Amino acid sequence: MKLSDKYAARPATELPMLFQRILQNTIRDYFRRQKVRSLWTTQVSSLGGPDGDDDYDPLETLEVQSNSNPQGAPSDQLQQAQTLEIIEKALHKLPQRQRQAFLLRYWEEMDVAEAAAVMGCSEGSVKTHCSRATHALAELLKDKGISL
Repeated sequence: MKLSDKYAARPATELPMLFQRILQNTIRDYFRRQKVRSLWTTQVSSLGGPDGDDDYDPLETLEVQSNSNPQGAPSDQLQQAQTLEIIEKALHKLPQRQRQAFLLRYWEEMDVAEAAAVMGCSEGSVKTHCSRATHALAELLKDKGISL
């Protein structure tokens, strides 16, 4: 559908190459989103940094379990959907710079340098905003009684 919608005017010789690229990008986007979403199903208690280190970035240390199954039990799916809804609402409550840094780093999977370039600030500022956002989200989940 993307090929016919966006590239109908292109010569027929370019279509196979365009189709291949669209397919690759769509698959990559799907798995990237699955990875980011499954990060939230890990232990929230691991979000606290060792010795109160403010530059600690807990989401960089989490790994997606290779045996994770996105098609789990319906009750698990419901609980995960509710948790994601709470996180989404919490993201809207964050200050703009924290929300921006958090989404660039963990949703768009940019590294610190890329996020700093997009935000027009230093890498240290991105790390600080991400750390504060992560701690705020962890505290909100704790206050809501969610323990993953």
